[in-house]
Amino acid sequence: MKLVIIEPLGVDENLLMDIAQKAVGDSLEIVAYPTKVTDTETLIERGKDADIIMVANLPLNADVINGCKNLKLLAVAFTGIDHIAMDACKARGITVCNCAGYSTAAVADLVFGLLISLYRNIIPCNQVVREEGTKDGLVGFELEGKKFGVVGTGAIGTRVANIAKAFGCEVYAYSRTKKDLDGVTYVTLDELMSSCDVISLHVPLNDSTKGLINADNIAKMKESAVLINTARGPVVDSQALADALNEGKIAGAAVDVFENEPPVAKDHPLLQAKNLIATPHVAFATKEALIKRAIINFDNVKYWMEGNPINVMND
Repeated sequence: MKLVIIEPLGVDENLLMDIAQKAVGDSLEIVAYPTKVTDTETLIERGKDADIIMVANLPLNADVINGCKNLKLLAVAFTGIDHIAMDACKARGITVCNCAGYSTAAVADLVFGLLISLYRNIIPCNQVVREEGTKDGLVGFELEGKKFGVVGTGAIGTRVANIAKAFGCEVYAYSRTKKDLDGVTYVTLDELMSSCDVISLHVPLNDSTKGLINADNIAKMKESAVLINTARGPVVDSQALADALNEGKIAGAAVDVFENEPPVAKDHPLLQAKNLIATPHVAFATKEALIKRAIINFDNVKYWMEGNPINVMND
Protein backbone atom coordinates (compact mmCIF):
# COMPACT_ATOMS: atom_id res chain seq x y z
CA MET A 1 0.00 0.00 0.00
CA LYS A 2 1.07 3.58 -0.63
CA LEU A 3 0.74 6.54 1.72
CA VAL A 4 1.18 10.06 0.35
CA ILE A 5 1.78 13.01 2.68
CA ILE A 6 0.36 15.53 0.27
CA GLU A 7 1.60 18.67 2.05
CA PRO A 8 4.24 19.39 4.72
CA LEU A 9 3.13 18.56 8.26
CA GLY A 10 5.56 20.93 9.97
CA VAL A 11 7.73 18.17 11.44
CA ASP A 12 11.35 17.46 10.53
CA GLU A 13 11.37 14.72 7.89
CA ASN A 14 13.67 12.41 9.87
CA LEU A 15 11.50 12.73 12.96
CA LEU A 16 8.38 12.21 10.86
CA MET A 17 9.78 9.00 9.40
CA ASP A 18 10.73 7.82 12.90
CA ILE A 19 7.14 8.37 14.00
CA ALA A 20 5.92 6.49 10.94
CA GLN A 21 8.31 3.61 11.58
CA LYS A 22 7.10 3.19 15.16
CA ALA A 23 3.48 3.13 14.05
CA VAL A 24 3.43 1.14 10.82
CA GLY A 25 6.93 -0.28 10.40
CA ASP A 26 7.83 -1.07 6.80
CA SER A 27 4.30 -2.00 5.78
CA LEU A 28 3.77 1.10 3.64
CA GLU A 29 5.48 2.91 0.82
CA ILE A 30 5.57 6.51 2.06
CA VAL A 31 6.00 9.57 -0.16
CA ALA A 32 6.19 12.98 1.52
CA TYR A 33 5.92 16.18 -0.51
CA PRO A 34 7.95 19.10 0.91
CA THR A 35 5.89 21.87 -0.70
CA LYS A 36 2.29 23.01 -0.42
CA VAL A 37 0.31 23.37 -3.64
CA THR A 38 -3.35 24.21 -4.10
CA ASP A 39 -4.22 23.54 -7.73
CA THR A 40 -6.45 20.56 -8.36
CA GLU A 41 -4.39 18.98 -11.14
CA THR A 42 -1.18 18.88 -9.11
CA LEU A 43 -2.97 17.50 -6.06
CA ILE A 44 -4.53 14.73 -8.16
CA GLU A 45 -1.14 13.94 -9.66
CA ARG A 46 0.37 13.67 -6.18
CA GLY A 47 -2.38 11.41 -4.85
CA LYS A 48 -3.54 9.50 -7.92
CA ASP A 49 -2.12 6.12 -6.84
CA ALA A 50 -2.25 6.59 -3.07
CA ASP A 51 -4.26 4.24 -0.87
CA ILE A 52 -3.82 6.66 2.04
CA ILE A 53 -3.41 10.43 1.90
CA MET A 54 -2.29 12.57 4.82
CA VAL A 55 -3.30 16.22 4.74
CA ALA A 56 -3.34 19.06 7.28
CA ASN A 57 -5.46 22.14 6.54
CA LEU A 58 -5.04 22.11 2.76
CA PRO A 59 -8.52 22.17 1.15
CA LEU A 60 -9.32 19.00 -0.79
CA ASN A 61 -12.33 19.46 -3.07
CA ALA A 62 -14.49 16.76 -4.65
CA ASP A 63 -12.47 16.81 -7.87
CA VAL A 64 -9.31 15.97 -5.95
CA ILE A 65 -11.03 13.25 -3.90
CA ASN A 66 -12.56 11.67 -7.00
CA GLY A 67 -9.33 12.03 -8.95
CA CYS A 68 -7.44 9.91 -6.42
CA LYS A 69 -8.86 6.63 -7.65
CA ASN A 70 -7.16 4.32 -5.13
CA LEU A 71 -7.90 6.43 -2.05
CA LYS A 72 -9.31 4.47 0.88
CA LEU A 73 -8.20 6.48 3.93
CA LEU A 74 -7.86 10.23 4.36
CA ALA A 75 -5.81 10.90 7.47
CA VAL A 76 -6.41 14.55 8.38
CA ALA A 77 -3.71 16.08 10.55
CA PHE A 78 -6.16 18.62 11.90
CA THR A 79 -9.13 18.79 14.26
CA GLY A 80 -11.70 20.33 11.92
CA ILE A 81 -12.63 18.72 8.61
CA ASP A 82 -14.60 21.58 7.04
CA HIS A 83 -11.88 21.88 4.37
CA ILE A 84 -12.51 18.33 3.14
CA ALA A 85 -15.19 17.38 0.57
CA MET A 86 -16.88 14.99 2.96
CA ASP A 87 -19.79 14.22 0.60
CA ALA A 88 -17.33 12.89 -1.97
CA CYS A 89 -15.57 10.82 0.69
CA LYS A 90 -18.86 9.33 1.87
CA ALA A 91 -19.96 8.56 -1.69
CA ARG A 92 -16.67 6.74 -2.34
CA GLY A 93 -16.63 4.95 1.02
CA ILE A 94 -13.37 6.66 1.98
CA THR A 95 -12.66 6.65 5.72
CA VAL A 96 -11.77 10.07 7.14
CA CYS A 97 -9.93 10.33 10.47
CA ASN A 98 -8.94 13.49 12.31
CA CYS A 99 -6.43 14.39 15.03
CA ALA A 100 -8.63 15.69 17.80
CA GLY A 101 -6.77 16.80 20.91
CA TYR A 102 -3.32 17.54 19.53
CA SER A 103 -3.67 21.32 19.78
CA THR A 104 -5.66 21.70 23.00
CA ALA A 105 -2.78 23.19 25.00
CA ALA A 106 -1.46 25.24 22.08
CA VAL A 107 -4.77 26.94 21.29
CA ALA A 108 -5.55 27.66 24.94
CA ASP A 109 -2.11 29.23 25.35
CA LEU A 110 -2.73 31.60 22.45
CA VAL A 111 -6.16 32.60 23.76
CA PHE A 112 -4.55 34.07 26.86
CA GLY A 113 -1.61 35.46 24.94
CA LEU A 114 -4.03 37.41 22.75
CA LEU A 115 -6.25 38.38 25.66
CA ILE A 116 -3.43 39.69 27.82
CA SER A 117 -2.02 41.55 24.82
CA LEU A 118 -5.39 43.30 24.51
CA TYR A 119 -5.90 43.89 28.21
CA ARG A 120 -2.39 45.18 28.90
CA ASN A 121 -1.80 46.99 25.57
CA ILE A 122 1.38 45.01 24.99
CA ILE A 123 1.70 45.81 21.29
CA PRO A 124 1.32 49.60 21.67
CA CYS A 125 3.49 49.49 24.84
CA ASN A 126 6.26 47.86 22.84
CA GLN A 127 5.96 50.57 20.20
CA VAL A 128 5.82 53.54 22.56
CA VAL A 129 8.85 52.52 24.60
CA ARG A 130 10.87 52.37 21.36
CA GLU A 131 9.76 55.91 20.68
CA GLU A 132 10.93 57.16 24.11
CA GLY A 133 7.34 57.34 25.34
CA THR A 134 5.62 56.46 28.63
CA LYS A 135 2.62 54.48 29.86
CA ASP A 136 0.31 57.49 29.45
CA GLY A 137 -2.90 56.31 27.84
CA LEU A 138 -1.84 52.66 28.07
CA VAL A 139 -3.04 51.69 31.54
CA GLY A 140 -4.70 48.29 31.14
CA PHE A 141 -7.00 45.89 32.93
CA GLU A 142 -6.70 42.80 35.14
CA LEU A 143 -8.34 39.46 34.41
CA GLU A 144 -9.15 38.82 38.07
CA GLY A 145 -12.85 39.29 38.75
CA LYS A 146 -13.85 39.55 35.11
CA LYS A 147 -16.75 37.55 33.71
CA PHE A 148 -15.24 35.14 31.19
CA GLY A 149 -17.55 33.54 28.62
CA VAL A 150 -16.63 30.34 26.78
CA VAL A 151 -18.68 29.42 23.71
CA GLY A 152 -18.22 25.68 23.21
CA THR A 153 -16.88 23.47 25.98
CA GLY A 154 -15.10 20.74 24.11
CA ALA A 155 -11.53 19.90 25.06
CA ILE A 156 -10.14 23.33 24.17
CA GLY A 157 -13.04 25.30 25.63
CA THR A 158 -12.79 23.30 28.85
CA ARG A 159 -9.06 24.00 29.15
CA VAL A 160 -9.66 27.70 28.51
CA ALA A 161 -12.36 27.73 31.21
CA ASN A 162 -10.00 26.13 33.71
CA ILE A 163 -7.23 28.61 32.95
CA ALA A 164 -9.68 31.50 33.27
CA LYS A 165 -10.63 30.22 36.72
CA ALA A 166 -6.94 30.18 37.67
CA PHE A 167 -6.80 33.87 36.74
CA GLY A 168 -9.64 34.52 39.16
CA CYS A 169 -12.38 35.00 36.57
CA GLU A 170 -16.05 34.15 36.96
CA VAL A 171 -16.53 31.61 34.19
CA TYR A 172 -19.71 31.18 32.15
CA ALA A 173 -20.31 28.86 29.23
CA TYR A 174 -22.69 28.24 26.36
CA SER A 175 -22.48 24.89 24.63
CA ARG A 176 -24.69 22.43 22.78
CA THR A 177 -23.51 19.75 25.18
CA LYS A 178 -23.19 20.66 28.85
CA LYS A 179 -20.52 19.18 31.11
CA ASP A 180 -20.23 19.03 34.86
CA LEU A 181 -17.42 21.57 35.13
CA ASP A 182 -16.58 22.81 38.61
CA GLY A 183 -16.82 26.57 38.81
CA VAL A 184 -18.43 26.98 35.37
CA THR A 185 -22.01 28.25 35.03
CA TYR A 186 -23.89 27.37 31.84
CA VAL A 187 -26.12 30.13 30.49
CA THR A 188 -27.92 30.98 27.26
CA LEU A 189 -25.94 32.55 24.44
CA ASP A 190 -27.91 35.77 24.88
CA GLU A 191 -26.96 35.96 28.56
CA LEU A 192 -23.32 35.16 27.87
CA MET A 193 -23.01 37.77 25.12
CA SER A 194 -24.66 40.49 27.19
CA SER A 195 -22.97 39.89 30.55
CA CYS A 196 -19.40 38.72 29.92
CA ASP A 197 -16.30 40.91 29.78
CA VAL A 198 -14.39 38.36 27.70
CA ILE A 199 -15.95 36.02 25.13
CA SER A 200 -13.79 33.22 23.72
CA LEU A 201 -15.05 31.04 20.86
CA HIS A 202 -14.36 27.30 20.71
CA VAL A 203 -16.96 25.72 18.44
CA PRO A 204 -16.44 23.72 15.24
CA LEU A 205 -17.66 25.11 11.93
CA ASN A 206 -20.90 23.53 10.78
CA ASP A 207 -24.35 24.60 9.62
CA SER A 208 -25.43 25.50 13.16
CA THR A 209 -22.36 27.59 14.02
CA LYS A 210 -21.73 29.44 10.76
CA GLY A 211 -22.50 33.08 11.50
CA LEU A 212 -23.29 32.25 15.12
CA ILE A 213 -21.68 35.50 16.28
CA ASN A 214 -23.66 37.82 14.03
CA ALA A 215 -24.52 41.51 14.19
CA ASP A 216 -27.40 40.91 16.58
CA ASN A 217 -25.26 38.94 19.04
CA ILE A 218 -22.35 41.37 18.81
CA ALA A 219 -24.78 44.22 19.56
CA LYS A 220 -25.57 42.56 22.90
CA MET A 221 -21.95 42.82 24.08
CA LYS A 222 -20.86 45.39 26.64
CA GLU A 223 -18.82 48.35 25.39
CA SER A 224 -15.99 47.17 27.63
CA ALA A 225 -16.07 43.58 26.33
CA VAL A 226 -13.56 41.85 24.07
CA LEU A 227 -14.01 38.90 21.69
CA ILE A 228 -11.41 36.19 21.01
CA ASN A 229 -11.81 33.89 18.01
CA THR A 230 -9.41 30.96 17.70
CA ALA A 231 -12.14 28.63 16.40
CA ARG A 232 -13.11 29.13 12.74
CA GLY A 233 -13.44 32.38 10.82
CA PRO A 234 -16.99 31.93 9.48
CA VAL A 235 -18.34 31.47 13.02
CA VAL A 236 -18.16 35.28 13.20
CA ASP A 237 -19.65 37.85 10.84
CA SER A 238 -16.41 39.71 10.09
CA GLN A 239 -18.06 42.87 8.78
CA ALA A 240 -20.34 43.10 11.82
CA LEU A 241 -17.38 42.67 14.16
CA ALA A 242 -15.33 45.27 12.27
CA ASP A 243 -18.24 47.72 12.39
CA ALA A 244 -18.65 47.23 16.14
CA LEU A 245 -14.95 47.85 16.72
CA ASN A 246 -14.79 50.92 14.50
CA GLU A 247 -17.91 52.40 16.10
CA GLY A 248 -16.60 51.78 19.63
CA LYS A 249 -19.45 49.45 20.51
CA ILE A 250 -17.02 46.89 21.94
CA ALA A 251 -13.54 47.44 23.37
CA GLY A 252 -11.46 45.06 21.30
CA ALA A 253 -11.04 41.72 19.56
CA ALA A 254 -8.38 39.20 18.63
CA VAL A 255 -8.76 36.78 15.73
CA ASP A 256 -6.58 33.93 14.58
CA VAL A 257 -8.96 32.71 11.88
CA PHE A 258 -10.66 34.18 8.84
CA GLU A 259 -13.04 33.02 6.11
CA ASN A 260 -10.07 31.64 4.21
CA GLU A 261 -6.61 30.45 5.12
CA PRO A 262 -3.86 33.10 5.13
CA PRO A 263 -2.64 35.03 3.30
CA VAL A 264 -5.59 37.30 4.09
CA ALA A 265 -6.28 40.20 1.73
CA LYS A 266 -5.07 43.56 3.03
CA ASP A 267 -8.53 45.05 2.55
CA HIS A 268 -10.26 42.48 4.75
CA PRO A 269 -12.63 44.43 7.01
CA LEU A 270 -11.09 43.11 10.22
CA LEU A 271 -7.63 44.26 9.18
CA GLN A 272 -9.04 47.79 8.92
CA ALA A 273 -10.71 47.65 12.34
CA LYS A 274 -9.67 49.48 15.51
CA ASN A 275 -8.36 47.67 18.59
CA LEU A 276 -7.94 44.34 16.84
CA ILE A 277 -5.04 41.89 17.07
CA ALA A 278 -4.75 39.43 14.19
CA THR A 279 -2.63 36.30 13.87
CA PRO A 280 -2.33 34.06 10.77
CA HIS A 281 -4.10 30.86 11.97
CA VAL A 282 -1.21 30.01 14.24
CA ALA A 283 -3.06 28.87 17.38
CA PHE A 284 -2.46 25.17 16.72
CA ALA A 285 1.10 25.65 15.51
CA THR A 286 3.62 24.88 18.22
CA LYS A 287 6.54 22.51 17.87
CA GLU A 288 5.01 20.22 20.46
CA ALA A 289 1.54 20.22 18.92
CA LEU A 290 2.79 19.39 15.44
CA ILE A 291 4.66 16.39 16.80
CA LYS A 292 1.58 15.29 18.75
CA ARG A 293 -0.59 15.41 15.66
CA ALA A 294 1.91 13.45 13.57
CA ILE A 295 1.87 10.71 16.21
CA ILE A 296 -1.94 10.71 16.34
CA ASN A 297 -2.20 10.67 12.55
CA PHE A 298 0.11 7.70 12.09
CA ASP A 299 -1.72 5.92 14.90
CA ASN A 300 -4.92 6.54 12.92
CA VAL A 301 -3.29 4.83 9.95
CA LYS A 302 -2.08 1.94 12.09
CA TYR A 303 -5.47 1.21 13.62
CA TRP A 304 -7.22 1.55 10.26
CA MET A 305 -4.82 -0.97 8.72
CA GLU A 306 -5.56 -3.33 11.61
CA GLY A 307 -9.28 -3.04 10.95
CA ASN A 308 -10.03 -1.01 14.08
CA PRO A 309 -10.14 2.61 12.89
CA ILE A 310 -10.18 5.39 15.49
CA ASN A 311 -11.04 9.10 15.29
CA VAL A 312 -13.37 8.37 12.38
CA MET A 313 -15.34 11.41 11.26
CA ASN A 314 -17.75 9.85 8.74
CA ASP A 315 -19.30 6.94 10.61
